[in-house]
Amino acid sequence: MIKIAVDAMGGDNAPGEIVKGAVDAVTERKDITVCLTGQKDVIEKELSKYTYKIEQIEIVDAPEVIETGEPPVNAIRKKKNSSLVVGLNLVKNGEADGFVSAGSSGAVLVGGQVIVGRVKGVERPPLAPLIPTEKGVSLLIDCGANVDARPSHLVQFAQMGSLYMKYVMGIENPRVAIVNIGVEEEKGNALVKETFPLLKECKNINFIGSIEAREIPHGGADVIVCEAFVGNVILKLYEGVGATMMTMVKKGLMSNLRSKIGALLIKPALKSTLKSFDASQYGGAPLLGLKGLVVKTHGSSKAKEVKNSIIQCISFKENEISDKIKGCLAPEETEA
Repeated sequence: MIKIAVDAMGGDNAPGEIVKGAVDAVTERKDITVCLTGQKDVIEKELSKYTYKIEQIEIVDAPEVIETGEPPVNAIRKKKNSSLVVGLNLVKNGEADGFVSAGSSGAVLVGGQVIVGRVKGVERPPLAPLIPTEKGVSLLIDCGANVDARPSHLVQFAQMGSLYMKYVMGIENPRVAIVNIGVEEEKGNALVKETFPLLKECKNINFIGSIEAREIPHGGADVIVCEAFVGNVILKLYEGVGATMMTMVKKGLMSNLRSKIGALLIKPALKSTLKSFDASQYGGAPLLGLKGLVVKTHGSSKAKEVKNSIIQCISFKENEISDKIKGCLAPEETEA
């Protein structure tokens, strides 16, 4: 059994949607247990609404809550009994195989590094969500952890992203590309220009050059490398355009009698197509390069994304991604 700790008090829809997501996860998978961290009486009240196997869900009382607007460093230091800190400590102490939170991004990032700790050799842990594309999914790395990244950080992002796509997603030789404003090597800002030749020289990745933003939805690369400011803009625009397109398609199909009849005929195919571009089905963004698994989900996550984030942890743990990252990056640190 794989045990996943879940921050029951983190996120806009906590604890209701978080608890429901946990129940849905253990209902779907019999090989996991979920440890909900948070205010025990509140969690018990939510759990009483559902039927589930009692042995698959446990509660660890954590009376304090880290709010979204709190300074991350102070919150982690002062609120030792918060649902977030307690969950991270479960991973650090080997009492849980992973931790999922929809809470404060800053607190998750700080807590992940301070409490769980970085793998030796990793300079900066990046957030790496899977995003839907025409050809399946791509890994966007980094999407929010390191706004002021250096070239060496981006090279490590490429290496960690390649390992994730190979062992978790089963892509044997993942194509790696760096986000740029053109495909020519001489284009880009200072960071991209300095990083490009380093990626070309990196022997343990399949670097294919630059990728423009419009090629990302077409599946132009398996690993999309960028610093966090660019990555976060791509991710948020991606989600916004996707949601808008779904709304507009549905509105168009309901505009008149003819379109409604047509909608009935194409409904199964359309539903399947739209589902493939629903980012919530791929779970959250793992914070790669830590000694243990920490997954950050959207603050607005509903039960579906929470459930998928929990289930996502299984393949990460089974494939020992943290150990593979250590094996890839630690030797370089030793030689330096």
